[in-house]
Amino acid sequence: MKKLIYLLVVIIVLISCKTEKKENMKEEIKTVASISDEDLETAIIYEANIRQYSVEGTFNEFTKDIPQLKELGVKIIWVMPIYPISTTKSKGTLGSYYAISDYTKVNPEFGNLEDVKALVKTAHENGMFVILDWVANHTGWNHVWLKEHPEYYTKNEAGEITHTVGTDWTDVADLNYDNQEMRAEMLEDMKYWVNEVDVDGFRCDVAGMVPVDFWEHTVAELKKIKPVFMLAEAWESNLLENAFDMNYGWDTHHRMNHIAKGEENVKNWDARMAQIDTLYADDDILMNFVTNHDENSWNGTVKERMGDASEAMLALSYCAPGMPLIYSGQEYDMNKRLLFFEKDTINKQKGKVWPLMQKLAELKKNNKALNGGKNAASYSKIQSSDNENILIFSREKEGDKITFMANLSKNDVEFTSEKEGESVDFFTNEKINFLKDKKIFLKAWEYKIFFD
Repeated sequence: MKKLIYLLVVIIVLISCKTEKKENMKEEIKTVASISDEDLETAIIYEANIRQYSVEGTFNEFTKDIPQLKELGVKIIWVMPIYPISTTKSKGTLGSYYAISDYTKVNPEFGNLEDVKALVKTAHENGMFVILDWVANHTGWNHVWLKEHPEYYTKNEAGEITHTVGTDWTDVADLNYDNQEMRAEMLEDMKYWVNEVDVDGFRCDVAGMVPVDFWEHTVAELKKIKPVFMLAEAWESNLLENAFDMNYGWDTHHRMNHIAKGEENVKNWDARMAQIDTLYADDDILMNFVTNHDENSWNGTVKERMGDASEAMLALSYCAPGMPLIYSGQEYDMNKRLLFFEKDTINKQKGKVWPLMQKLAELKKNNKALNGGKNAASYSKIQSSDNENILIFSREKEGDKITFMANLSKNDVEFTSEKEGESVDFFTNEKINFLKDKKIFLKAWEYKIFFD
């Protein structure tokens, strides 16, 4: 009898130890809460092109690399469309991600629903959020709605469903937002991904081509489930009033391209900063980028478009007001145009860009002067003796202050500036004393970041 009691005690102890171990293991896995305004102040967003990210082109291969994205300060992962691609009127061999045949299914080319859930779970465990690319303006030509609900689509005078007027998007059928039933179904399909997969929001393709009132109602309904982050591929400021958190900084990007090519100068940049002040509210966020999937595939690589100015423009995209974007492969010094309708792949070898992004992410995360969310740091222009070629500005918040200084021209420049006082070079830790009449020399496309 004593032996039996002893054996029972041992079994109970072993079970309790295993239970305690499991509970401790659960505690070790830290998941993020819903995205907050505080997260947006220091956030860096990463655009994941699943098809081209790896040789396999799968969710699982990308998921393996999520932990190392923390080295780059990534907080939000935007995954390009993951849905089945229409095979009717498709372009190229594999078709466009943006010609969707079913909003609530997964493209088998990339994996399955469980793989998507694993991606989101891994991101959450690593302190990141995931937003899915959403295409609300149109569907592919073999989307289930075309057979079951042709009334959901725009039709021409002959009663035929059409592609979006004024575009060459012949591989997609335009949706009719006068149809309230279609709007309701679209909302339910978006809810599916929040409820079933726990995604944290959406990047919305050509958002300005969809009625604002649809977005306002939809986002309000999504937020009843959880706080979501909404990125609009658009520039229109009214989208940011009651629907989206962030727009594309398209015109900021265009200024970068034109300055890098010598077609514009710092005065055009200054005009753009003034334009932002007039177009957008103080709590609006713009996404800064030197590349993305459209720019890379259709307009050229960073090196093609920006040449020797590439590094300065990358640093500027982090230091200017807004949220910086990293596009798949950019962190690996990618200098190729990824095919859009075919299988391609990036070469994942770290070069100069990865360590630079690490340094810039460190600054973005730890210095409030680079806060770029809804309570962003201030931006102040600093004059120089050469305001056409030399860009100098300071940003400041709650006692933190940085100065960005760059020669945005192909020639070496000697100049003076209105900057005064002692500063510390972010990259070298060298102390520098600035005086109004003291000459400063910067090589072509050279840039500096200072702690003040």
